[in-house]
Amino acid sequence: MPVAPIRPVPPLRTGARVALVAPAGALTGPEDVERAEENALSLGWEPRTGANVMKKHRYFAGTDEERLRDLNDAIRDDNIDAIWCIRGGYGAMRILPDVDYDALRRRPKPVIGFSDLTSLLEAVSSRSRIVCFHGPTARMRLTDFTRASLLAAVSEGTDPCGAAPGARVLRGGTAEGRLAGGNLALVAAMTGTQFAPGLDDAILFLEDVGERTYRVDRMLRQIYLSGALDNCRAIVFGECTDCNDDTASGTRELDEILMEMADLVGVPCVAGAPIGHIDDQWTLPVGARAVLDADARTLSVLPFNAEQS
Repeated sequence: MPVAPIRPVPPLRTGARVALVAPAGALTGPEDVERAEENALSLGWEPRTGANVMKKHRYFAGTDEERLRDLNDAIRDDNIDAIWCIRGGYGAMRILPDVDYDALRRRPKPVIGFSDLTSLLEAVSSRSRIVCFHGPTARMRLTDFTRASLLAAVSEGTDPCGAAPGARVLRGGTAEGRLAGGNLALVAAMTGTQFAPGLDDAILFLEDVGERTYRVDRMLRQIYLSGALDNCRAIVFGECTDCNDDTASGTRELDEILMEMADLVGVPCVAGAPIGHIDDQWTLPVGARAVLDADARTLSVLPFNAEQS
């Protein structure tokens, strides 16, 4: 059966009603909600905060049922124009089986987040077949760089990426493909599940935080050995924030591991792109097509206001 094309989502205009939800980890306090609402207002949007976002159940923002209810309410509400996740943490994967993907397919709207929300973005991409956005969570302090990229992606429909002068070329070349990926730990965890979107014809982007280099090595190997990278077009590594070299059994540089993977897959590859747990980050439209020119250190997102196939 042919795979349905990835569909665009309507751009967010001034006055757009944006649901603020917490599908994963517990918030640190009311200041998270306050900043999320302030961020939405500063972007010209009208925040609608989920009823359960301040709940706490163990390390989650409420029970699975409460987090799912807020998310599905936002998906099903025709008066809501977008869904912006307040924080990552852990927990989004637990509710994936019961997300209303059909409603999101019928009435596409942007879903925005990163880190643990990678699992939700991957599931929405594969099940609802709409563009979604790997970008800042709503509680973050938005720098001018991050704000400009976010608005380019979700409001203007223009290229939110471009030049990454600080990136390191691990394997040269140019490739075009569909943007896919996110947090490395979540991409690895999702590999082989029914919610993984598949990486054929993909420019895979990856980032992580707080991982030892041997764990980065292991997660990349898991994805590679699954066969998911057999038809991958390129790899863009963002930042691996606070990812320390493994000195317990011999130091290994992170770039050595990344370059090894790029050579195994045999595709253009850069590292150090502005993606991840950093202040200045790109918003990447997952499912849109892009071109990586590794030698020029540029990632150019192609127009995604028409169907991407």
